[in-house]
Formats: sequence, C-alpha cells, structure tokens
Amino acid sequence: MLPSILVASNTNKISAGELSGKTVVLIGGGTGIGYRVAELVTAAGASVVLGGRTEITLTDACAQLGESAAWRTVDTSSSASVTEFFSGIDTVDALFTTAATYVTGPIRDLSEADAQSPFESKFWGQYRVVKAALDVLADDASIVLMSGAASVRPPGAAPAYVAANAAVEGLGRGMAVELAPIRVNTVAPGTIDGHLWSERAQEVRESAFTQYARATTLGRVGTEDEIARAVFYLFTNTYTTGSTLYPDGGYALR
Repeated sequence: MLPSILVASNTNKISAGELSGKTVVLIGGGTGIGYRVAELVTAAGASVVLGGRTEITLTDACAQLGESAAWRTVDTSSSASVTEFFSGIDTVDALFTTAATYVTGPIRDLSEADAQSPFESKFWGQYRVVKAALDVLADDASIVLMSGAASVRPPGAAPAYVAANAAVEGLGRGMAVELAPIRVNTVAPGTIDGHLWSERAQEVRESAFTQYARATTLGRVGTEDEIARAVFYLFTNTYTTGSTLYPDGGYALR
C-alpha cells in the first residue's frame, strides 16, 4: 500500500514562500508582462529591481509597486550599460528580460539590418543581460528567457524573427547545462492582448487578434497575467530547467 501524501491546500502560498526575501530583476519590467511579473513577485514577498530605458516609466511603476521596488536605467543593446546596471546589485535570485525592439517582415522586403534586429535586440540583448549578471547570481537562481511561439509554428512572412526565437530557446537549453545548478528556462508566449498591442492601431490589432484566435485550440488571444503566471512558475519550480513553456493557447498544436 502506498504511503499517504500530504497535499497543501494553498499551493500559491508554497510558491510565494520560495520568493520571500529574494531579489528579482526584471528588465523591461516597467510595463506589460514584465510589470505584471513585478506585481506577482512583490506580492510574494520579494524585492524587485526594474530596468529599462525610460526613467519616468520606471519611476511610475515603482511608485505603484511600493517600497519593495527599485529601478535603474539600462540599455540592453550596450554591454557597458548592462554591466553598469548590475554593478549596484549584490545578489540576484531571479531574472527575466522582456525589453526588445525589432522589425519583422518578409525576406524579400526587409533590409539586412532590419532582418538582424530580432537577433540583435531579443537574442543578444538577453545574452548580454545574463552574462553581466553572472557574478551576482545566487547559486540557486532562476533565469527565464523570452522567445515566442513563432519559434515552432512560423507565421507566413517573418523568417528572421522565427529564427531568433528558436535561437533564444536553444540559448536557454545551453545555459541550463553550463550554469547548473542555476536554472534556466524559456517562456514562449503567443499573441497577447496587452501593452505592446495597445500601442497599435485598433484595426490592425483586431485583425491580428482574430487571425491568431482562429489559429489556436482555445480560440482566443492571451493576457499579460497568463504569461506572468507562467514566468512565476518557472521562477519558483525548483525542478524545472532547460525547458521551454508555451503559454500560447494551443497555437503550436494547430
């Protein structure tokens, strides 16, 4: 007969306890998914350091998050800037970067510089962040990289963007092996109704959302909260590393 297993009645409290008193760095954490992660980790008792290029965005975010939040400006396209960012931080227990700016489009239309932009900003930006953080990462730190579901189900006309996302996932697996016991995972969202899309024209947004919803098994786009909770899981699950999590509504399955 198998021994009985005690099951906690509130798993959120178990996860929250694992972040209490920890320091979480969120680059791009002033808005969107990064900010929602900041809300979750500060509610769990962690201190958060937000990074980004726009001072007013960071100060506003910290004002809303309260005394457990601090900020520093950083430009992930500059190794010197990223190194300076981490120079004032003693220990990092969890790290997540959403900051990236790039152009997508068909191979026939994009200039070589524009085609390189997802690699330069999304891939190398995250690489620079992790490299600069190495000396301050806790031995049991959790790193979460950001790719996108296009890595496994390419859209019609964005091959360089598809390749960059796939490269980020490969980077996560490689880092998980090299940096162990530090855990490294990747989150690969689908189309998300949030800060990024809110800055685009309504007709463009509605068309994209309708098309994406039809391509999923759940029949809808995602929310920033759903992605943030996936990141929170990867921060707190101490036996997950080298994995890519696809909170994409089943887009990759169709």
